Amino acid sequence: MTITMHAARYDHYGPPSVLGLHTVAVPEPPAGHLRVRVHATSVNAVDLMLRAGGGRPLSGNRFPRGVGLDFVGEVDAVGEGDSDWRPKDRVWGGIPDYFRGAGTAAEYVVVPVNHVARAPRTLDPVSAAALPTGGVTALIALHDHARLRAGQTVLVRGAAGGFGHVCVQLAHAMGARVTALAGAGRLAAVRDLGAAEALDYRRTSPKDLPLFDVVVDAVGTELAAYRRLGRRTVTIAFGSPRALAAVAASTAHGSRRIRTFSGKLLTPTLQRLTAHVEAGDLRPSVAAVHPLTEAAEAHRSAEAGGSLGKHVIRIS
Repeated sequence: MTITMHAARYDHYGPPSVLGLHTVAVPEPPAGHLRVRVHATSVNAVDLMLRAGGGRPLSGNRFPRGVGLDFVGEVDAVGEGDSDWRPKDRVWGGIPDYFRGAGTAAEYVVVPVNHVARAPRTLDPVSAAALPTGGVTALIALHDHARLRAGQTVLVRGAAGGFGHVCVQLAHAMGARVTALAGAGRLAAVRDLGAAEALDYRRTSPKDLPLFDVVVDAVGTELAAYRRLGRRTVTIAFGSPRALAAVAASTAHGSRRIRTFSGKLLTPTLQRLTAHVEAGDLRPSVAAVHPLTEAAEAHRSAEAGGSLGKHVIRIS
């Protein structure tokens, strides 16, 4: 008898309303994989982009497709040959085959063992779900690409988003002085996360700002102008042709080029993220919690913006 589960999926690209609850078979973990009972997942910008059809060159036209890149849950079954994990172990991580149609907004997910780590003991699953993707991406941006050091100055654009609100906290914990750009209604919250200065992005242009050691960008507009403000510039937002052109043109500037990357949720970085959380360097910001049956509303709310942190989907 086939054992089934519920998963949020869509049969064609489009607005949030294309998302629905599907009944599918519970997957079996092959060797080197875990089956995780998912407690919660988050809505990330890549989810919205792919569901709307913005990633067709990578994702193709194979349907149905799942949504959700990261997860927090507990080990349910262990594939043959792995002895490091046991059922009921609390884990968090991400799936590597997201562009091929898999998704973590489901009751169970199968994931390679090198894409999980032990979840922080200090957070409940719903709160923790706001951190994996944004947290790993922020760690890679600040530690590996920006090489941020204590005493340096950093500008974070999009400081209230799922990536940006983690960047503010990590940069502050690393001893940097943080200037944050966010919406007017979220400036106090961003200061509370550790920003020394928080400015309304609608009233602040690059000409109003000083030079920084590091510029971290989660917006993707005016990249050429903001690159001039940073000795090192890192962006995760480059979806428009103009943004891509700015990234390409910046390579002529050597060390002052715009660095961009694709963050992978691998065990070593996830372990570093867990350590930061348990040390008190990071706290998640959850904009709203949605049940799996309302995945479409979670996407709709995330697209509307205007809130601090991540929209989380709780899997019952």
